[in-house]
Amino acid sequence: MSIPLPRGLRELTPRVHVWLPDGHATWGMANCVLVTGQDTALLVDTPYTADMTRHLQELAEQVLPAGTAIDTVVNTHGNGDHSYGNALFPAAQIIGTEANAHHLCAEPAPAELAHLVASSDPDSPLGAYVRRHFGRYGDFGGVPVTPPNRTFSGELTLDVGGVTVRLLEVGPAHTVGDLIVHLPDEGIVCTGDVVFSDDHPVHWAGPIEQIHRATLRVLECDPRLVVAGHGPVMTPADVRVYADYLLELRGAIHAGHAAGRPLTEVSAELIDGDSRPHWGLTERMAILAAIEYRALDGASTPPDLLHLVDFAAGFTVPAGGAPEVVSVPDVS
Repeated sequence: MSIPLPRGLRELTPRVHVWLPDGHATWGMANCVLVTGQDTALLVDTPYTADMTRHLQELAEQVLPAGTAIDTVVNTHGNGDHSYGNALFPAAQIIGTEANAHHLCAEPAPAELAHLVASSDPDSPLGAYVRRHFGRYGDFGGVPVTPPNRTFSGELTLDVGGVTVRLLEVGPAHTVGDLIVHLPDEGIVCTGDVVFSDDHPVHWAGPIEQIHRATLRVLECDPRLVVAGHGPVMTPADVRVYADYLLELRGAIHAGHAAGRPLTEVSAELIDGDSRPHWGLTERMAILAAIEYRALDGASTPPDLLHLVDFAAGFTVPAGGAPEVVSVPDVS
């Protein structure tokens, strides 16, 4: 496998281990959390591809007690980098929110994504972008989409061999069907993509007010540690910084919309004035601005995720060049 992946799982507590692939400034490297109880285990989210998932399974076998298997999988939401590995757990109960199913059809299927990477024009902003960020994942086409086989709304509490696991629905936020995973006895919350660590976030549902509210739900759990959907493990203070960022961004976007300024102009200004340059993927602010403009304009149809990525790709900076800004795609 050409993708550098962790050679081990990091222990957060004796019963909780986290898989932290190096996903800074790229897409698809989602964190996964293994919860081990008496004679049973639960996995929060599954990796993007079959190869990545098999790698994680091998690592899990090294820390699971003999005779213990992962028999429960929780998907924090429906994005492929958190759920495409579901198929490699055929005997597991796979849990998600009822609303999660609505997002599964909004994202390109694995085979469609593989075709997009292979057939896109490498000289176009979108083609260069998808090849750079998704070309490293070579086995998309061999992974069937496997949705949750158990759904709930609101809250669901599980007993994982003596470990209490609370599933709290917080969507729509990042997607329409988000949940967070609270391990109260361990002092840990797994946020999925409601929170990003060390990268600018991308959100597909929103509006930002809803994402901020979901972030506050994380803090209301009074965690000691927070495992974001991507990036390093966080403290509650780190999450508060992220929550403040969301409000700053919301204020700037709303001011631009109220003044009647074009989306491209507001997006370019946000990216050019990035207050957190150490975070990766600054161009994602264009997607957040587009999603917020849709909400402010009263759009009721689901956004086209590919068009949003195309829009963001236009703000990336080629080597030795200036930002290449494309016209606003139809994201209504």
